[in-house]
Order: sequence, then C-alpha cells, then structure tokens
Amino acid sequence: METNSLTYFNVHWIIWNSLGYGSNYVIWRPLLIVYIVLLHLAFNVGYSFHLGMSIFHNDNFTDDIKNLTTFAVCFAGTLKSLVYAFNFYKIHQMEQMLNLLDSRVSGKEETNIYINLRTQLRNILYGFIGIYMTVGIFAELSFAFQDKRGLMYPAWFPFDWRNSTRNFYIAHVYQLVGIAYHLIQNFAFDSYPAMILCLISAHIQILYARFEQIGLNDRGDAEAQNQLEACITDHKCLLQLFKTMESLFSLPMLIQFTVTAMNVCISIAAFLFFVTDPMGRSYFLFYSMGVPFQIFPTCYYGTDTEFWFGKLHYAAFSCNWTTQSRSFKKKLMLFVECSLKQNTPMAGGMLRIHVATFFSTLKFAYSLFTILLQMQK
Repeated sequence: METNSLTYFNVHWIIWNSLGYGSNYVIWRPLLIVYIVLLHLAFNVGYSFHLGMSIFHNDNFTDDIKNLTTFAVCFAGTLKSLVYAFNFYKIHQMEQMLNLLDSRVSGKEETNIYINLRTQLRNILYGFIGIYMTVGIFAELSFAFQDKRGLMYPAWFPFDWRNSTRNFYIAHVYQLVGIAYHLIQNFAFDSYPAMILCLISAHIQILYARFEQIGLNDRGDAEAQNQLEACITDHKCLLQLFKTMESLFSLPMLIQFTVTAMNVCISIAAFLFFVTDPMGRSYFLFYSMGVPFQIFPTCYYGTDTEFWFGKLHYAAFSCNWTTQSRSFKKKLMLFVECSLKQNTPMAGGMLRIHVATFFSTLKFAYSLFTILLQMQK
C-alpha cells in the first residue's frame, strides 16, 4: 500500500497556487508578482477596508452587527494570510519531514493506523468544506430574500450604489467574489493545522507500534539496536515537525481564538435579540454554530498529539528490552528521558491548542454575551 500523506493536501495546494502563495513559475514571475499584488490589494486589503469603513455607521443595529462580524473574520483572515505568506517555506519543510515519516510505515499494524488516518483526514476536509459552504450559501440567501435593495454585507463604497442599478450590481459582484475569496482562503488556512496535527498524532501512534516490535524477532542485539536508533531518529523528526508546525500556526491560532470568541458572542446576540427576518436569523444561527467548529478539530488533534507524545516512554518499555545488551539499555534510557518532556502546541506562546482552550473560548464568549445583556438592560 502506498503511503503518501501529502495527497490529502492537493486541494490546499490548488487554492494556494491560485491565490499566489505557492506559485513559483520563474518564467512568468513579473506577471505573477503583479497578479498576486493586485489580488491581495483587491480582496485582502480592499475587502477588509470597505467593511471597516462602515463599522457602526449603518442604518440600523442589525447591519452594524453583520458588518462587524464579517469585518472581524475578513480582517483576521488577512492577518493570518500575511503570517502564512512570510512563513510559507515552513510548509515545504513540513512536507519533506512527512515524506520521511511516510516512507517508514510498514507492517500490518502500522498500515492499519495509516488507513484510519486517511478516514480522519477526509472527515476533517469534508467537515470544513461543509462549514464554509453553509455559511456562504446562507449569506447569499439572506441577501436574495431581503425586503429592499441592500448589500450582502453593509459596507462603504466610493460610489452611489443605492440610486444606480449598475453600481449596485458592481458592488454586489465585488462582495460576492470577495467573500468567496475569503471563504476559500480561510478554508485552506483553517483546515491545514487540524490536518497536520492529525498526521503528527497518527505518526506518533505508528512510532509507538514500531517501538513495541523492537527485539521481538530475536535477530540479535545489533538488529535491536538498529531498530532502536531508527525509532529515535523518527522521534527526532517528529519533534522537528512539531516545532516547525507550532512556529507556523502559533500566531494565526491566537488570532483565530480571539475572533471566534467575539463572533460567537455577537452572532448569538444578533440571533436572539436584534435580527427579526427569517433568513437573517438563519444566517446568524448557522454562523454562530460554524465559527466554533473552525477551531474544534485543531484543538481536538492538539490534545491528541499531546496525549500520544506523553505515552511514548511507555512504548519504550513495551519492547523486548530485558534481554538486550547494556548499550541498548543506555540508549533506551536516554530516549525515555528525552520523551518525558511535555509537547503541547501553543497559540501565541500563551494558549494551549487544546480542547480545554476550545471550551475556555466558548466560556469567554458567554462572558461577553452576559456583558451585552447587562448593557441592553
């Protein structure tokens, strides 16, 4: 069975190449640079700007809420895209390390872990696609079923779109293309951390199974030492992959936690108190449900990665170490000492990428919500 984890990132690479992040065509480099600059100015900078200029300057409070939540997501997406753009080389580094780890998968037990991994990666991918498609569809439906002429998202334009049908359609097309751009961009950058953490967790489990097989074939101490050294090398590769991943995702995940707490609070308040039309309420309902699920898979697999890293020293003593030489036992003890260090992915060096942080984010959103209730009274 072919083991190639990178095939599950083909969709990500299609998106990154189309948005100019991963493209490296030397012949067309001048045109590529112009394309990337115009694209990001139009939809990363321009889209956030046209939303931000309208914050709390709309006709009613419902529009203010819709404008604020969309601006927060788009502005956060722009900040995250800048972080990824300046650190994109780390994705190539991680892929090289994943190739090395994939090449080590062998045997029935390790293959079964990898088969289960494929199912999990597909579930993550389809889950994120479902979230972003639902939000996009309800955003367009809430626009299509509104009572009077209005934009998809309340925003500022340098022309009069209210009294000109042509300008109105220009504004709508820009917002439609812009939100599609941000949904696609956020899908690629939000699903990638969860999938990488899922891969790391699975490869730790594979390493655990590999440790358990050391010395069981009775081929002598030399063979057992070779197996142990190979496992220690794999562990070093996993740690390097983990550290590279953490350095890339640390700041974007901190931004994501902050925006999630704020948007969950505001969208629930809008659904309960401020929005009255059915399509608008449906939009905010699905939005408030979808936003937390953008961070839950990453938090879940962050917890899973920490758990399996913490179990590796048990795997070391599950192998047939009692019959091995003194040299083997010394190497094994050195590995155990190194594996005792806790490896927890951190967001901004402050928050654990962990299920506990996910629930803390929801609690923080609830605290903000109670403050809004007090202000309303």
